[in-house]
Amino acid sequence: QLQLVESGGGLVQPGGSLRLSCAASGFRFDYYAIGWFRQAPGKEREGVSCINNSGGVTNYLDSEKGRFTLSRDNAKDTVYLQMNSLRPEDTAVYYCAASYRGYCSGYAQGYDYWGQGTQVTVST
Repeated sequence: QLQLVESGGGLVQPGGSLRLSCAASGFRFDYYAIGWFRQAPGKEREGVSCINNSGGVTNYLDSEKGRFTLSRDNAKDTVYLQMNSLRPEDTAVYYCAASYRGYCSGYAQGYDYWGQGTQVTVST
């Protein structure tokens, strides 16, 4: 059974850091591109970052540049999103998604499987 499970979310103060993990099972993880999306209350889901099956990373938010780092460990079937210098506007539910095509897209329609999400709250 194909599954994506996010973890690592929580409450953090502005300027703090979190590392989100997306653990996959039930499919050939190394074939897939893995993307991260987020959805804040009252807003549409937006692409954050993606790593393709060759390890190439695409960032979709100008606001994340220099703050977020995406990596994958195919031996562990896991993708990591390291988020530093967090801001209140980063507050959202963060989802990981897998695309069997192996390449990245900034659109949710480009992905075939989704995790349940993990809440990130940046607040004092």
